[in-house]
Amino acid sequence: METAFNPALRGAAITPIEYEATVSRKALWAGRMISALPVLALLISAAMKFAKPAAVVEGFTKLGWAERLAMPLGVLELAVMVLYVIPRTAVLGAILVTGYFGGAAATHVRVGDPFIVPVLLGILAWLGLYLRDPRLRALLPLRR
Repeated sequence: METAFNPALRGAAITPIEYEATVSRKALWAGRMISALPVLALLISAAMKFAKPAAVVEGFTKLGWAERLAMPLGVLELAVMVLYVIPRTAVLGAILVTGYFGGAAATHVRVGDPFIVPVLLGILAWLGLYLRDPRLRALLPLRR
């Protein structure tokens, strides 16, 4: 897998057949399942921000955020999630997802709440991408 003759490692466009050949089926499906966790968290969080139930309004107040920011934050969550899910933009999406979850963690630290969930979701986003994307594996080989 880690040879100069592998088109995935040269940055060339990868067809679905070549993509399947460069990532084992187990790693691909494990990556997809792990990636689903931050994606679902972003989807649920965005839906809650759009619906604005009382718990979300109270949470915004407790965290020091204006309620009027719920809609823009929900749109932002959906945008970074879409970039993360599309294979061609997945690395950019992972960077933005990590930034979003980092901001969430910082917000929780500021008010003294537990912050482990956004940190774990950011880690899972990169782990899932690492398992499903041969370009990232080539960039960060864990073994030779």
